[in-house]
Amino acid sequence: MAELEELDRMSSKELHDRAVHLALKRFDINFFWDLLSSIPAAETVAGHPEKATMDIAHVTQLLSDAVHGDEGELADALRPLYLEYLLKHA
Repeated sequence: MAELEELDRMSSKELHDRAVHLALKRFDINFFWDLLSSIPAAETVAGHPEKATMDIAHVTQLLSDAVHGDEGELADALRPLYLEYLLKHA
């Protein structure tokens, strides 16, 4: 439980950076797939519902969002994904 409390005190940017770094180190394609799959719903939560309807033709934008998923409301909406990943693979 102490680890969850420690992680929860981190900013969304710190969680993103830590989770992405760990996934890169582990060559964890599943994490990146989960991240890309979560971005449309996270955009809705972040107040950008128009971005939630993007299709596969917008993969470039999704990749950009994944890389920059450490910023603003999108990062906050993706916090649960980062927390879950870091707790599972700590």
